[in-house]
Amino acid sequence: MCSARILVVDDQPINVQLLRRKLERGGLEVTTATNGLEALESVKAHKPDLILLDLMMPDMDGLEVCQRLQASSETRSIPVIFVTARTTKESKLEGLAVGAVDYITKPIDLDETVARVQTQLRFAAINRENLELQRRLEESRRAATIGAVAQGIAHNLNNLLGVVIGYLDLVKSGYDKPASVKKNAQHVDDAIQRIVGIVRQLSTLVVKSRPELTRVSLNRLIEGGIRRFHSDYKLTAPVSIDSPEQELEIDTNIETFEEALSKLLINAWESYGEKPPAERLIWIHTRLFDKPGEKVLELRVDDQGRGIAEDVRDRMFEPFVSTKRTVGVGMGLTIARHSMRSLGGEVTMASRPEGGASATLIQPVRDRRLRDKSKDEID
Repeated sequence: MCSARILVVDDQPINVQLLRRKLERGGLEVTTATNGLEALESVKAHKPDLILLDLMMPDMDGLEVCQRLQASSETRSIPVIFVTARTTKESKLEGLAVGAVDYITKPIDLDETVARVQTQLRFAAINRENLELQRRLEESRRAATIGAVAQGIAHNLNNLLGVVIGYLDLVKSGYDKPASVKKNAQHVDDAIQRIVGIVRQLSTLVVKSRPELTRVSLNRLIEGGIRRFHSDYKLTAPVSIDSPEQELEIDTNIETFEEALSKLLINAWESYGEKPPAERLIWIHTRLFDKPGEKVLELRVDDQGRGIAEDVRDRMFEPFVSTKRTVGVGMGLTIARHSMRSLGGEVTMASRPEGGASATLIQPVRDRRLRDKSKDEID
């Protein structure tokens, strides 16, 4: 295992030699520089694990060296310990403000210096391990998602193809019974449409470019989402709307927003199970609220259905996770969340205290006055 490399920067040769000897006795590899420019060149050539940097140097002082290191993504993560004779609180804060991790005052206590160097090296090692762990976790999540999608596709398509083959066999065996042939052919068509739906939904998931935005009224978006809900799922279910902000105009992608809303509406509709259509109540509520630096639209779809099952509570946005037994379902919430995230928004689900569930769609909104001001500036 290679020892850590330390860069010692000081315009006083005696200080450089003392630090070098002490650090090398501690098993560390040491390179040196006597001015700021030489220090930056050494960093570029050797990429040290830590820098002991004299604060007061001619031409380019330690503060400027540290600032230049912080300005580059390649050197920003190298810990810097300032070494100086200045002991005021203001001087220390100034050094820490430009990115230093610690401060050692002259005259130098060599044992203390080595201890502080070792401490910072341990911190740096832990940070590297954490970054590597995050990278591996991200890769694991990505692999798990791909695996879940692939497994879900295979399972659903196999089941749907089985349905198609089964009804085709019935068509063949009952070819002399027109009514039976027509009924079974319709079942085949329904299964094929579900296969087409899965492919179309997967195509939506792999689109990575940000959709084109259009200024549109919230009222139009809500009506369009409900219309799509009725059309896509061949329903005439009533939806109650409580939206004081219906005249609000927002910048969004109409297709993406309406698609997400229709998915939330069908999720609410199907939460009622076998209940008659008249008892499947669905409400849309909207409100505006302020977050730091932006205004946000919240659109909430409420139902009084069976609520969120415990076995899917933590996985409901994963592909093909569903409490329904129907073949070829389980992508609705996945698509809705993906769609809104592509617009900088979000979709969440929560249980309602009075029963049922709430699906919340979040869309960032630029203040109308800011939009008009920006337009005036462009004009």
